[in-house]
Amino acid sequence: MSKQIEGYIRIAAAAPRVKVADCPHNTAEMEKMIREASENGAAVIVFPELSVTGYTCGDLFRERKLIQSAQDCLLALIENTKDLDILCAVGLPVAAGGALYNCAAVFCRGELLALPAKQHIPNYNETDEARWFTPAPENGMIRFDGDWYDCRNVLFDLGHDAVVGVEIADDLFAAEPVSTRLALGGATILLNLACSNEMVGRADYRRDLVRMHSGRLAAAYAYADAGFGESTTDMVFAGHRMICENAEMIRESKLFETGILYGDVDVERLIQDRRRMSTWKEHGECVVLEIGMKLPAFDTDRVMYPFPFIPKDSAELAARCESILQMQAAGLAGRLGHIGCKTAVIGLSGGLDSTLALLVTARAFDLLGYPRDGIRTVSMPCFGTTKRTKSNAQYLAEELQVDFREIPITAAVEQHFKDIGHDPSVLDVTFENAQARERTQVLMDFANRFNGIVIGTGDLSELALGWATYNGDHMSMYGVNGSIPKTLVRHLVRHIAMTGSDALRRVLLDILDTPVSPELLPPKDGEIAQKTEDLVGPYELHDYFLYYMMRFGFTPGKIYAMAERSFAGVYDADTIKKWLRTFYRRFFTQQFKRSCLPDGPKVGSVTLSPRGDFHMPSDASFRIWMEEIEKL
Repeated sequence: MSKQIEGYIRIAAAAPRVKVADCPHNTAEMEKMIREASENGAAVIVFPELSVTGYTCGDLFRERKLIQSAQDCLLALIENTKDLDILCAVGLPVAAGGALYNCAAVFCRGELLALPAKQHIPNYNETDEARWFTPAPENGMIRFDGDWYDCRNVLFDLGHDAVVGVEIADDLFAAEPVSTRLALGGATILLNLACSNEMVGRADYRRDLVRMHSGRLAAAYAYADAGFGESTTDMVFAGHRMICENAEMIRESKLFETGILYGDVDVERLIQDRRRMSTWKEHGECVVLEIGMKLPAFDTDRVMYPFPFIPKDSAELAARCESILQMQAAGLAGRLGHIGCKTAVIGLSGGLDSTLALLVTARAFDLLGYPRDGIRTVSMPCFGTTKRTKSNAQYLAEELQVDFREIPITAAVEQHFKDIGHDPSVLDVTFENAQARERTQVLMDFANRFNGIVIGTGDLSELALGWATYNGDHMSMYGVNGSIPKTLVRHLVRHIAMTGSDALRRVLLDILDTPVSPELLPPKDGEIAQKTEDLVGPYELHDYFLYYMMRFGFTPGKIYAMAERSFAGVYDADTIKKWLRTFYRRFFTQQFKRSCLPDGPKVGSVTLSPRGDFHMPSDASFRIWMEEIEKL
C-alpha cells in the first residue's frame, strides 16, 4: 500500500520545555525538535510565542543582554539546521531602532526569510505586552542583523498549493485577524505562535475559535501554545497545540504536555473548496516569498472516515437525519401546495428507496394537513417479486394508514414481449427494462386517474451509476430521494424505525435487512436472486468515490489511495480498483439519464441535478480518468 497521498502536507506544532531567559537552552531544545520533525516528514514546524527567550521574561525584555542573546542563538539555530528541508517559525523579541517587536523568525535551509511581527499588542491585566512591545511597523519592514526583513502580511510559498502565513497569538483574537488577510492573499496553511495562560473554560473557547476560524478561511491552522517552563508566578501555561483543517480538528494535544504534535493536512482539498466558493475572493496585498525547499515524503497516518455522508457521532447523526427528512418533506409539501394537488402515487416495492419515499410523503401530507388516504401506494408484482418484499410493502402501507393496492403486471409484460418479438426465456436487459417501464406507465396513468403526481424513489447513488431504467424508474413527477446517497438512505429509514411504533419498527427493520435488489429476475427457491451490489459493487465504496470526486474534484489515484486506508481490512486493493473502474465508467456513460431528471429537493453539498450543481455533457470522454486507474 502506497503511503504518500497527493496533496497532503505534514505540519508540526511544538511545545518545548523552556527555561525563562535561557536562550541557549531553549534553542538547543528547538533544534532537537526541528530535526525530529524533519525526520518524521514534517514540511512545517511552529513553536510558541517568544519561545527563544520564554514568554514570561517581564522587564528582562528591556535588557540588552537578553535581546542580544536571543539574536545570537537564533542565528546559530538557523545555521545548525541549514541541512534540513523544513520551514520553521520560532518566536523571539527583536530590537529595531527605538522599538522592540514580538516576532516570528521564519527560516529554512539556513536562511532567515522574514520576521512577521505581532500586530495586536494586548494590555489587559493578565499580561501587559504593551509595556515592552510595539505593534509591527506600518512600513512592513524590520532591520535585523544588518538586513531588512518583511514583517507584515508575508507569505511563504512551498509549492503544490502549500502557502504558509504566520500570525502571533492575539492577532487571531482581534476583530480583524491577521490570518484573514493572509488567507485572502493565498495562504492555505496558517501558523499561530501563541502563549495563552490557562484558565477555566479558556481551552474550550480557544479550541472553538481555532477550529471555526480554519473553516471560515478554508485553511489549515496550526496553533502552538507555550507550556512547561514558563514562569508560574501569577499564571500557568498548558502547551495547548491544535492542527485544524477547514473546521475539522485533525489533531489536538492534551493540556500540560510538551512535545511535538503532527497533523497531515490536505491542501488540495482546501484549494478545491475555495474554488467552489463563489464568495471567496483572493487579493494580492501580501508579500509572497518563493521557498526553494523539497517537500518531504511521509507515511500518513490520517485515515478518512469511510462514510463521508454520515456523521460519526450518534447524536449528530440523529439530528442530521431529522433535518434531512424535514427538508425532503418540505420540498414535496411545497410542490403539492403549489400545484394544488392532494394525491401522491408511489410504487411501493418493499425495498429501501420506495420505503423512504413513502415515509417522506407521509410527513409532507401531515405538514400540509392532508389526510393520508390521499397517498396511494401500488405494488406491481412480476417475475422477480418475492413474498418478503411484497408483504413488507403491504404491512408498511397499513402501518402508515395509506391506500394500498396490488396491480400485477406479469400479463401486461408478457403481452409486450409478444408485441416486440422478445423471447421471455432470454433474461437480458429487455426482459428487465420492460418490467420497469411497465411499472412507470401504470403509476403515471394511475396518478392521472386521481389527479395526482408520481413520487420518484431513485436515490443519488443510483443516479451516479445510472442504475435506473431510462423512462422507467428513472422518471417521476417529483423525486424526493434524488440527493440522498444509498448509505444515508439506510440511516434515514433506521432513524424513523427507532422513533416509531413497535409495529412500524418491525417492518422497517426487516426492510433494512432485505438485500438491495430491483427484483427483475426470477427468484431462486423463493429468495431474491438479483442483488444490486453483486452487479455494480458495494454502495459504501461508490458513495465514497462519489463524494470525493464531486465535493473536491480529487483524481482517481488520490481517491484510490485514500480508500485503501479508509476501507483497510474490508476491501483489498484489487477490489477497490475494480469498483473504482466501474464507478468512473458508469458515471460518464450514464450522464444522459441525469440530464433529464425530474425536480427534487437538494439536501446536501453533493447533488447531480443538471439545473443546479452539476453541468456535464452527456458525451464527455472518460479516457484520461480510466488511463489513470489502469496505472494504479
